[in-house]
Amino acid sequence: MAVIGIIGGSGLDNPDILSNPLDEKITTEYGEPSSPVKHGTINNVKVALLARHGREHTIPPPQVNYRANIAALKAAGCTHIIATTAVGSLREEIRRGDLVIIDQFIDFTKQRKMTFHESFEPHKPVHCPMADPYDRRHRNLMIDECRKLGYTFHDRGTVVTIEGPRFSTRAESHMFRTLGADIINMSVATETALANEIGIPYAAVAMSTDYDCWREDEEPVSWEAILKVFNENAVKVTTLLKNVIPLIKG
Repeated sequence: MAVIGIIGGSGLDNPDILSNPLDEKITTEYGEPSSPVKHGTINNVKVALLARHGREHTIPPPQVNYRANIAALKAAGCTHIIATTAVGSLREEIRRGDLVIIDQFIDFTKQRKMTFHESFEPHKPVHCPMADPYDRRHRNLMIDECRKLGYTFHDRGTVVTIEGPRFSTRAESHMFRTLGADIINMSVATETALANEIGIPYAAVAMSTDYDCWREDEEPVSWEAILKVFNENAVKVTTLLKNVIPLIKG
């Protein structure tokens, strides 16, 4: 029986999209996840929703227990994961409110646990392939649905994940652009790697909320500006999730 995991990011920490919601408190060998897992259904498909930063957004990005979050969804029976995230745009053509179906990441975090492997068995190292970290089928389903819904979206994009919670300097923002990143956030690379390692197909839809700070013709990014844009456009993400989840199950 397929269970679709949803990781709610900034602006969608606790979306009201499930029918018959019921909380389950899960403790993992890696500690407590960011929130209880909320079980329910979307169009009669079983769904388990977890708030990345807690339901009241109290957990800063470096302090999120990403291992516990992914392990909790695995324990809840999740066979697939779709994540949502707010991102800054590093490209002129990715405008505020646009959706991006991520296909690659660059990891610029510094102090997180990025693997479930504390050690290897003798002569049995485990090195998880990561060439194409986002599930192709899930991505294609979201791309097709974005087209049907008439959304302004980008069918690929490289996200650079920084440690946070501070935003980038202008020098860093320009560097990330030079490196080939299209969007920037503080979470996705970490949980992408862990989901791949634990064997759960994972895909992410990002909403562009700002231009980080590389554009000097406008104010640098602020948290207030991020929430304003995300709240104005959140219905696009929730509609996409509601439409895609029955297709993933199929």
